[in-house]
Amino acid sequence: MAESSLPFHFFGIRHHGPGSARSLLGALEALQPDALLIEGPAECETLLPAVAEQQLQPPVAMLVYSQDEPSRASFFPLAEFSPEWVAMRWAVQRGLPVRFMDLPQATEMALDKEAQASREAELAEPEKNETAAPPEDVAEGDEAVLAGSGAPHPDQRYARDPLDALAEAAGFADGETWWNRLVEERGGDSAVFEAVGMAMTALREELPNGLRGERYALREERREATMRQTMREAARAGFQRIAVICGAWHVPALQAATTAKADAATLKGLPRLKVQATWAPWTHRNLASASGYGAGVDSPGWYAHLWRTNALADPTDTEPGPRFIRPSRAAAWLARVAQLLRSHDLDCSSAHIIEATRLAEGLAALRAQTEPGLPELHEAVRTVICMGESAPLRLIQDALVIGDVLGSVPPDVPLVPLQRDLEQQQKTLRLKPEAASKIVALDLRKDTDLARSHLLHRLRLLGIHWGTRAADQQRNRGTFRESWDLQWQPELVVRLIESSRFGSTVETAAATRVLQSLTPQTTLPEIAEAIDDALLAQLPPLVERLMNEVSARAAITGDVQQLLRALPALANVYRYGSVRQTDSTLLAGVIDQLVLRAAIGLPNACLSLDEEAARGVQKLALLADDAIGLRDFAETTEAWQRALQVMAEADTCAALLRGMATRLLLDAKIWDEQRIGQQFAHNLSLGVAPVDAAAWLEGFLNRQALVLLHDDAIWGAVDAWLAQLGEAQFLQVLPLVRRSFADFSRAERQQLGSRAVRGQSSGAGAAAVVGPTGAGTGGATALDAKRASLVLPTLRTLWGVASER
Repeated sequence: MAESSLPFHFFGIRHHGPGSARSLLGALEALQPDALLIEGPAECETLLPAVAEQQLQPPVAMLVYSQDEPSRASFFPLAEFSPEWVAMRWAVQRGLPVRFMDLPQATEMALDKEAQASREAELAEPEKNETAAPPEDVAEGDEAVLAGSGAPHPDQRYARDPLDALAEAAGFADGETWWNRLVEERGGDSAVFEAVGMAMTALREELPNGLRGERYALREERREATMRQTMREAARAGFQRIAVICGAWHVPALQAATTAKADAATLKGLPRLKVQATWAPWTHRNLASASGYGAGVDSPGWYAHLWRTNALADPTDTEPGPRFIRPSRAAAWLARVAQLLRSHDLDCSSAHIIEATRLAEGLAALRAQTEPGLPELHEAVRTVICMGESAPLRLIQDALVIGDVLGSVPPDVPLVPLQRDLEQQQKTLRLKPEAASKIVALDLRKDTDLARSHLLHRLRLLGIHWGTRAADQQRNRGTFRESWDLQWQPELVVRLIESSRFGSTVETAAATRVLQSLTPQTTLPEIAEAIDDALLAQLPPLVERLMNEVSARAAITGDVQQLLRALPALANVYRYGSVRQTDSTLLAGVIDQLVLRAAIGLPNACLSLDEEAARGVQKLALLADDAIGLRDFAETTEAWQRALQVMAEADTCAALLRGMATRLLLDAKIWDEQRIGQQFAHNLSLGVAPVDAAAWLEGFLNRQALVLLHDDAIWGAVDAWLAQLGEAQFLQVLPLVRRSFADFSRAERQQLGSRAVRGQSSGAGAAAVVGPTGAGTGGATALDAKRASLVLPTLRTLWGVASER
């Protein structure tokens, strides 16, 4: 800045760094500033009073979203070890003024919206895109940024993380490791900020913002201009000792000689949107780099451990304790590792911990470290506790290095009504949001569990997947049980805010969203599934509306396949209606109406179909038959079976479907053996093309071997048909028949083979002969009296019968 003599004290920190936070805390105690300027969006200043409340427990995030487009939102996470959080709490507790000095999110979002519209316009004009230069890849720095389209810097090795350049010079693998070793694990000295400022000044001279593209450079220029303007306003307000807390990368730019006129020109004419800010719970998992968060850290759980263990030795800590005992962060960490492993039934004794601590400290000494870091602790655990195995380390990585900590916010934090309603229901139903995955088994016979199920299904209709259906861990197949895998994600807050346009309560919002999703193009099966969802979510008004919609569309549609697709979902709802305490009268009427219309149109819909189309209708008809069986209403069932009889006897119907219809009539005992025999004689006779005969047989068997194993007449008919085929016909039919038999289970195929062998060894030949009606008149297998007499002594002993003399 041109006004370099102003009373500013710069503290270049790393977001979410415990060493930076500890050093900053000591520096603030020494400086005793009268104002703090912190890198952050200006809209979040209204959230600062909540920092003093004990119920605001990090990790939390400042959420800024557009009032007109809630899906356009940004999170600014804070952990207990984040320097910004430490500075905010330190200042608020002392009543000092705090201001955020970054570019407002109202402007950021407006610029992002304009850029998005520009990209969409370019995509809509392909002829222009052919000559346009390809865009650069998105670059990630300490925040999520948009890549520019300018010429890249000659040295792209440091585009992702400029600290890699310093790490390479110091002999470290990457910038993360370098900063972690020198600052985060050794923090506590306020002099580090001067050294960091000098390092960043040299680094920015070699690696300017243009390294990541022109668009990124322009964005950083606007941000730093906003920061300098805020600093000037603080100076004009009369503050004498102003602490400027920002990312270390920005320190040289804020100290540079830049005029207020130049900064004003940079920020002139920028657009703005209407935005709203609030607090939202966050998790360590979402702080991790693996989550995709640009400013994330590799090990938030480990950083939290560093912060807590070193806080005990910090001179500013007010908790009493023996000053002569320095806490060992290595021993404390390994104690947590032991507790975790034991909870998973893995062996870890006190001797293991002692030896692992010694090994970790020895490795640190060999590597010129004052205390073991995470790499040394991992190596010690793998060597001493895991005996060289790496699998337990994955458990440690997930549960401790990253962790499942979920923050909390005070109840008086500004929330949209939909969020309030959800929080109230979570409290009433005792469903606490947790960051860790948790299986919850619900007994729908209990009122509380039923209400929980309704809530989770309503959230699912809103696209808020707090819970997903899971396999029942108690292996209870009863329809009254339902299991959910619950895991709260911070992003769900944005979904809640976005869904608030549908209603102020979860119930009304879910119903409204489903209704608004219906269009004239929505198919009957989709509406039927929506009815199922609405019943699961206990939304009676919505169910009635959807029922009326199904009834109205069924009355005018001639698409039989749509009618058949809609039946399974409705029948499933009808089957479990008593468990869900729903009124099934209206639903039964809708099912009956769909079945009657489908039965009328089904025979005509099965005419002149090719193989693929026939298989599609077969699948739908089988599902519909099961659904009609669940309904179990005489008039409806009779109408369906009349349609099957027409299909089975219509030569113009696809052979596959005729065979399927015959089988369904056999299973329902509508046709007796003589009628079934006639169908076999008609469809497996020499006059029928072998391909059609094989298709008819495939439809009749329906991937089930039991009818062949237990019905001698059908066995004989199939055997006689195959026996009468000539060689050319047999070769033509063989792949088709083999495909039908391939769907049988291995045990069924073995039983079929055994039966075929028994038939041949008995001397009866094919085991059956097709009679005049086509039904198999099975020949009796000859009895071997000599072999049978061998079991008689055993039978007499079992039954207590005296032997014959």
